[in-house]
Amino acid sequence: MKVDLAEFLSAYVAEVDEQLAASTTKLLAIETAAQKGERDPRAVRDLYRAMHTIKGLSSMVGVESVVAISHRLETLLREADRSGGALPPNMTDVMLQSIRVIEQSVRAIEKGSASPEPSVAFLAALDAVAPDETTPHARRGARLVLDAALEQKLDAFERDLLLKGALEGRRALRLDYTPTASRAAQGLNINTVRERVGALAEIIRVIPISIGATERSTAGVAFALLILTTRSDDELATAASVEVAAIHPIVVVEEAKGRPVSVVPAAEGMLPLVDPQLDEAPRRNLLRVEATRVDDAMERLGTLIVTRSKFSRAITRLTDNGVDTRELAQVARENARQLRDLRTSILQVRMVPLTEILERIPLMLRSVMRATGRQIRLEVEAGGAELDKAVAERIFPAIVHLVRNAVDHGIESSDERLRAGKPPEGTVRITCSARSNTRLELAIRDDGRGVDAGAVARRAGAATPETDAALLELLCQPGFSTRDEATMTSGRGLGMDIVKGIAVDQLGGELSMQTQPGVGTTFTLQVPLTVAIVDAFVVECGGERFVVPLPAVEEILEIGSEALVRPPHAAGTTSSLRAVGIVQRRGEALPLYALRTVLGLERESEHPETRALVIRRAGEPVGFLFDRVLSQQEAVIRPLVDPLVRVTGISAATDLGDGRPTIVLDLVALAGQGQRLTKALPSGSAHALVLPDGVGAHPGDRP
Repeated sequence: MKVDLAEFLSAYVAEVDEQLAASTTKLLAIETAAQKGERDPRAVRDLYRAMHTIKGLSSMVGVESVVAISHRLETLLREADRSGGALPPNMTDVMLQSIRVIEQSVRAIEKGSASPEPSVAFLAALDAVAPDETTPHARRGARLVLDAALEQKLDAFERDLLLKGALEGRRALRLDYTPTASRAAQGLNINTVRERVGALAEIIRVIPISIGATERSTAGVAFALLILTTRSDDELATAASVEVAAIHPIVVVEEAKGRPVSVVPAAEGMLPLVDPQLDEAPRRNLLRVEATRVDDAMERLGTLIVTRSKFSRAITRLTDNGVDTRELAQVARENARQLRDLRTSILQVRMVPLTEILERIPLMLRSVMRATGRQIRLEVEAGGAELDKAVAERIFPAIVHLVRNAVDHGIESSDERLRAGKPPEGTVRITCSARSNTRLELAIRDDGRGVDAGAVARRAGAATPETDAALLELLCQPGFSTRDEATMTSGRGLGMDIVKGIAVDQLGGELSMQTQPGVGTTFTLQVPLTVAIVDAFVVECGGERFVVPLPAVEEILEIGSEALVRPPHAAGTTSSLRAVGIVQRRGEALPLYALRTVLGLERESEHPETRALVIRRAGEPVGFLFDRVLSQQEAVIRPLVDPLVRVTGISAATDLGDGRPTIVLDLVALAGQGQRLTKALPSGSAHALVLPDGVGAHPGDRP
């Protein structure tokens, strides 16, 4: 009978992914310490334990290709652990390559494909760097006593570990565990048993065994745990919740003639294989949940919010008809509060620490450093910042492009830096800070040569930009690159265009840049913490209703006609463009656009346009005049992904409870269609920034 372990694969993939991510981080820490002439025994120990865990998990689900690789790595790390954390210099590349091979196998399993077998040459290369401990003398006087079917599943490394452990004085045992309904009711499964037994013994291999139909098993499978320990059978049986009869010795040790078997003592200064201080680290109370399940909960919450809006509208109609709705209104307010609390709770589940996203940067940076030959020190200050998982996954490629650009375009070679009086090692620094409770700011700084505005302008065939914002506009042009030829790291004209597309167009955030020749460049991304359900203003303009996400609005400003500076051509103009003018706001010039004109709405406003939605684009304030605010409420955002209905300035649609689709405006994108903003205007200036006719959406464009 064939054992079906499909039910374990989802948990297997999640656990191995976590262990591989931790392994990469630890391996880079070991390499960094080695470059300083130091050792990091704790990182070696953690890496050793991670490989051991991956091997055990892979063995349980029968992924032999991963078992073969992880076991060889475990053997290498075992010796490094015993030698106080000393890892040969060439081992970092070997182990990184091995981790990538394991990742490829896991991805194949995740997609339902067979795990690719590692090549014979690759395994031979691992064997070549493994310590040779398989001399006949080391194995003299010990032999395995194990069922032939189980022994066939052991490789040479595992047999060697069992025999060597027995010769060193530990007991080599087989512990049989069979999942049953009663054990499941007690919360016991193979994972909890592995954890409990692992605290008392070193688990060499966990082998799934097909069992007959007469056995009382909930999974149709039993597990044989092959272990090395100094603990008693009673202690092991209690930990695994099995009978003592389920534990059997599997190695027989015989004394060699004329020579007693002795235990080889550890050299002075070696770390023990079991260190209670390291192995008893506190565990985080985590519950792994597939992201699709959380997304489904958010989708259902969005439906509830729309239903709540319908309920509120129904109460309003009843009130207008003279019905006493005070009790219903109280229920509606309580329901709104509960839904807001539920929204907060679900969003907290969707939040992921930004450190989990940024921990992939060092490995990417390492490959770029090798390709460019530059020396780079990475500094990351993420603190406790968290992002919605959907936002984090979208923003990561933008961060990667900015870091690549910093290394390949910004930071000079070591010789050039020395000539400029800088240290030979460049610095890339990533910092995160909360701008508000709805937005996060990411800054990527480098101490390189800065951006040459003149060179960029010549390359783009444009006039030299006078501000960093105008320079950034040139850099973000589609297909623009300062390189003549594409290299392994850049030169394809995709980097900054992708960054802008993600941060601004997709997420409704903001991208800005500050650069100083010879000093360095800073790119700043401001992104919303979540994009699924947001607080928003519902505004009216030209008789139409629009939604503007609250995080995008800096303030709503009352505009007095006496404070408005109008351009000379605005008075009496018959053009469809409405050049409104400029007002002074707290010492800075605020250009104003008429939202009705920008969107091409033909209907005249019934209310005076004396209010402006103030946003910032590239660090500069921009105001959009509108008629009135209808409400402030939660809105379920439905992004427009069909390119046939995508229009500049329209990012999504939503349902406010009346069944009518309502457009969600992207005011930052609308402002981007105007002329270049200026930081300040001379006193009495009669400038105004206006949008060209036809920019934006017309009523017929609405989905």
